[in-house]
Amino acid sequence: MSGICGWFATATPAPSAPYLDAMAAVLSSPLTRHRAHAVTGASGLATMSREAACGNLFQDGALWVAFEGTPYFTDPTLQAHAANHGMAAAIGECYRRRGTACLDSLHGAFAVAVLDHAARRVLLAVDRLGIRPLCLHAVNGGIVFGTTADSILAHPAVSRHIDPQSIYHYLYFHMIPSPGTIYRGMQKLLPAEYALFEEGRLTRRFYWEMRYVDTKIMPQAQLAKEFRALLRQTVRQALSTPHAKAGNFLSGGTDSSTLAGIVTEVTGTPADTYSIGFDAPGYDESHYADMAARHFGTRHHHYYVTPRDVVTAIPLIARAYDEPFGNASAVPTYFCAKMAQEDGVDLMVAGDGGDELFGGNARYVKQRTFELYAGIPAPVRRALVEPLALGVPGAGRIAPLRKLQSYIRQARIPLPDRLESYNFLHRSPLHDIFQPAFLASLDLEGPLENMREVYRRSRSTAALHHMLHLDLKNTLADNDLRKVNRMCEVAGTAVSYPLLDDAMVEFSGRVPPGLKIKGATLRYFFKESLKDFLPPEIINKTKHGFGLPFGLWLNDYPPLRELAYDSLQGLRRRDYINPAYIDTLLTKQHREHAGYYGVMVWVLMMLEQWLQHRHS
Repeated sequence: MSGICGWFATATPAPSAPYLDAMAAVLSSPLTRHRAHAVTGASGLATMSREAACGNLFQDGALWVAFEGTPYFTDPTLQAHAANHGMAAAIGECYRRRGTACLDSLHGAFAVAVLDHAARRVLLAVDRLGIRPLCLHAVNGGIVFGTTADSILAHPAVSRHIDPQSIYHYLYFHMIPSPGTIYRGMQKLLPAEYALFEEGRLTRRFYWEMRYVDTKIMPQAQLAKEFRALLRQTVRQALSTPHAKAGNFLSGGTDSSTLAGIVTEVTGTPADTYSIGFDAPGYDESHYADMAARHFGTRHHHYYVTPRDVVTAIPLIARAYDEPFGNASAVPTYFCAKMAQEDGVDLMVAGDGGDELFGGNARYVKQRTFELYAGIPAPVRRALVEPLALGVPGAGRIAPLRKLQSYIRQARIPLPDRLESYNFLHRSPLHDIFQPAFLASLDLEGPLENMREVYRRSRSTAALHHMLHLDLKNTLADNDLRKVNRMCEVAGTAVSYPLLDDAMVEFSGRVPPGLKIKGATLRYFFKESLKDFLPPEIINKTKHGFGLPFGLWLNDYPPLRELAYDSLQGLRRRDYINPAYIDTLLTKQHREHAGYYGVMVWVLMMLEQWLQHRHS
């Protein structure tokens, strides 16, 4: 785990070195204690890394290079250069040869900064999946950048004005999707994106795109053989990161169970696996993790998260993130990584990415049923189907016609907008939720425009692949990876994602949509390829994950209820949310549906907790 930060062509009050120190100090953690830096009055560059001499920073005259993460080259000459001179030096050599095209040769999880003083140019980039983040802020004719927004804020030229639109995005998505950040003028790089700053101008482009095959071009058996080999290859690559002891997240789902088995197989020793349980009806699936552990013979460890743990974790999580983050499964992720760290683990193997690569979310099947409606000729829909279904008096009182009406109304909404039909912010009039002045300042189409850009960017002709492309960015990079990365770092472990290795990602694009999902079977190809490897109970189980029973515990555990209610009282005094909406939400959470309404209580609570810790 490491971080980078710096600036270019931005004048700072002399002396400038203390400002670089302040930026780097923000990135310091139990995993990032060692700093390397280069600084002048108009530019600075620093890295924070796990080890004192790991080659994260390279200086050769006017060329400065820094990286963080675990990049590697498949080009043997460049990889040999990295082995002999350090990875930053190898990136610098590749940049000299190819300019921005050097990014085509770089693989793995990384963020990189190249300061080319001779050309008056800065190149900033992140990996293809956005595993490692990088924020940037153009200011005073220059640019400031860093792994986190907090590191950028430490530069004196950067202000910390909150962007109201980002508050709205947070409440819509429960996180702030890239390219936005919580701060006005500051942005994140998107997956596979680079930013080039030269002659005072900033341009952003993608150096790689996900390619999908929409029709079957290879026999399934051949694809399955390649997939099984890739699993072993990517696990070996994940474990090549220097570590004393590795452990596996094990939820009992398809991905984590597969990786636990593959780690055991390729290392020749039982994997150390770690899982979380909840003493709450409908939330605990630790028996699936136990089943996978028995099947593969792992050394298994589990911990039951309690309501008291949640009370402890809430302020910790609010402090940990550089912007509001509302994914409640950060809590079990943290305690799972913490349990492993206390057991001596310094590298966690995580199974994130399988659903977004191989079609594992139930909404994909649901949306396919709505897409069938688009296959009916438009004249027939308008002249026959819709008048009969929507125009019959009293049809809403007849159950089959009522369901048909609901189906048609949803099917008429195009993708990707339809994916958010059940968003919390669509369940009540916005003027009931927000304060008038705040609402008037918002671009209400902003969240959907963010989704539409990613959805449309895919060149596939299959709706499934467009949804997968969207989820690789909004669900994976903006949400799940942010959750796991930060909670592991706070717990004191690094994390690696074998399923997100570049080779595996590109392979998944060659699996056609008809094999990813077959009939109503999610992840059909993945499961068929591993049916002799995984226990059948795990292959056939429904997806659950690390969901937190917050709503249930909110009603049953007074200290948690007090913390949540106090937080929402604080939010009432701000200019965002209508106090009457908070009252309604709490009443419905307590009396109607604890789990459903508890989600928005959590999201609002974490917003206020973050604001108290950062902007009280």
